[in-house]
Amino acid sequence: MDVVLVTGREMPAPDPETHLLVDALADLDIDVAIRPWGNSTDWATVPLVVVRTPWDYSPVRDEFVAWVHGVDEVTRIVNPAPVLEWNSHKSYLLDLARADVPVIDTTLVRQGASHSERARALAHYLDEIVIKPAVSVGAIGAMRTMAGSDEAAQHLGELLADGDVLVQPLAMAVLDEGETSLIYFAGEFSHAVRKIPATGDYRVQQHHGGQVVVHDPSRAELAVGSAALEAAPAGTSYARVDMVRVDDGPAVMEVELIEPQLFFVYVPEAAARFAAHIADLVRAPAH
Repeated sequence: MDVVLVTGREMPAPDPETHLLVDALADLDIDVAIRPWGNSTDWATVPLVVVRTPWDYSPVRDEFVAWVHGVDEVTRIVNPAPVLEWNSHKSYLLDLARADVPVIDTTLVRQGASHSERARALAHYLDEIVIKPAVSVGAIGAMRTMAGSDEAAQHLGELLADGDVLVQPLAMAVLDEGETSLIYFAGEFSHAVRKIPATGDYRVQQHHGGQVVVHDPSRAELAVGSAALEAAPAGTSYARVDMVRVDDGPAVMEVELIEPQLFFVYVPEAAARFAAHIADLVRAPAH
């Protein structure tokens, strides 16, 4: 085989788009297989490992990161190992902010934080907030609540029992405008969609009732997306930058560099673009 597309060992939901990438790679005479992450495959025999849908990594993040670096020692893996490790903990948002990338205001609360530290994190905000794990996918564990509520303090404490936590203001624009997702291949912009939550919800994921429409990004959105990728530890083969409108313009909500949905169903030619980049990697000499 030329390429292995990495998926989860246990998938919480069906993957709606990898088959489109497999078909596009077949059109380029690239022999591809789909394998779960972990040690059931001899990765040294695989010329190129493309991490695509390991949707089950977050509860075992340390194990996943160790696997990534192990594969990196014996073959080529994309995205690069430093990028995958960096992106696996949402504290990267603080790195983006330090690099002057517009980011939704984010407070990181470390596991083991004292009651006073927790109280200060919540007191930083006045209105509705979102509290979520720093290592998670698909809005798992996220709660929308008022900053000063008993519910906020309780949920923060419950999440801290398992790991680090983020506290962010609820971006009100997401309720009606949703989030914009910009997708990139080899660092070049490919396409964009807008994810709109169901009425009364703030979560834009489709399994929470969200809808997806093709989007024509503004210059400001494109500038924020490019700035976010430039701040990553290394170049990326694939990337999705999620952003929402705030008072000063678009701000990054998340940068998805491990297992993003790339919305091939909505922009059919996008799978061919990604496949062409993968084919270039396969045919390029290994370093």
